[in-house]
Amino acid sequence: MSRDRSSAEPNRSGNATLERLADATAAAGADAFVHVGDRFDDDLRYLTRFAGPDRDYAFVHVDGRATLCAPRLFAEQAEREFPGTVVPAGGSSASSAAERALEILDERLSSPLEDARVLALPSMPAGATRAIASAVDEVALEPIELGRAYKTSAERDRHAFVQRAAQRGMARAEAVLAGATAETAEDSRYDELRWRGDPLTTERLRREVNATLARSGVRNAGNTVIGAGATCADLHFAGEDRIDPGETVLLDLSPRGPQGYYADLTRTYVVGDVGEWERRAYDAVVEAQDAAFDALRGGAGTRAADVHEAATGTLAEYGFESGDVDVGMYHGTGHGVGASLHEAPSLSSEEPLEAGHVVTVEPGVYDPDRGGVRLEDLVVVTADGYENLTAYPCEIEPNPSRDETLPEHSN
Repeated sequence: MSRDRSSAEPNRSGNATLERLADATAAAGADAFVHVGDRFDDDLRYLTRFAGPDRDYAFVHVDGRATLCAPRLFAEQAEREFPGTVVPAGGSSASSAAERALEILDERLSSPLEDARVLALPSMPAGATRAIASAVDEVALEPIELGRAYKTSAERDRHAFVQRAAQRGMARAEAVLAGATAETAEDSRYDELRWRGDPLTTERLRREVNATLARSGVRNAGNTVIGAGATCADLHFAGEDRIDPGETVLLDLSPRGPQGYYADLTRTYVVGDVGEWERRAYDAVVEAQDAAFDALRGGAGTRAADVHEAATGTLAEYGFESGDVDVGMYHGTGHGVGASLHEAPSLSSEEPLEAGHVVTVEPGVYDPDRGGVRLEDLVVVTADGYENLTAYPCEIEPNPSRDETLPEHSN
């Protein structure tokens, strides 16, 4: 089976990426580029558009021609997803992805295989690297700028699709929180939140959110972070904690869509009376996010760190420090999102932002003794500003009817 679609327009930044590969190959004095990995390798996913299996497969780029060595059981899927030449993984004698890549190289190179210099990413598995190195003159392992930070209009649409699904997950969380009631726990003088007859925990809430994400056509990818009270200060809390009245509940939802792109959405709520610290922290974060958005209004060319400094400066006005602190904000204001949940650019960078960058804007403040507040939207940098892919209100009190106000979920 072989189908050549190398002249087709890729559904991402494909042509530009292949040009970068060609330039990097030439700069390294190499004859070809090879990468071997599995579905969990985000660079391979980006290069191939192929959501392959959890075992190794290979990508080969020689003289402007891209080839995917597709596992036999995934051949039809590869035909749909990869905009290049698809060949079966098992060749005449190949027993591994690396050996199949060597067969392709031997067919495509104008010089003998044993004289070839091959460029590869440092993340290629050691076994594959050794196998290829044993058959060629040299394997050069070098990081390559693939252009992942820039998102095409098709990629931005994929982010928007997953972000809408994340918003539905958040609406479900709001409905559950709003429907919870404060009751005195057995053998205790303290109140606890109960929902549908049982104590409400972060794990119960996470399951409700993840079920909604699944119905919306995305996967939670293990990235549904929900903290309550003190665990809000744990930036990636995925355990189980009781949710009590009056404490902050922080939900950070980062599902992945069927085409490999992530969403990122964070909101914070309080069920019941809102305390003085919780209200001050929430107001500070709302204004810090607004200040970050104001900095982004400059669009392409804006120094990324200006966005971070706008947010931290506002937090400082409320008495919340930033940096290496125990109470305040101890993370950056945002990061790039794409085929990886965290990728370039960083909003703490000195580099200018470019049109097509997709970044989060997520200031927060935390006190391990009190709780934490974070608000996060996903935006696209444009030539003269930004486009917010998020259409979800910021309110500290959960709204039981939020889902009714959201547009229908569609691809």
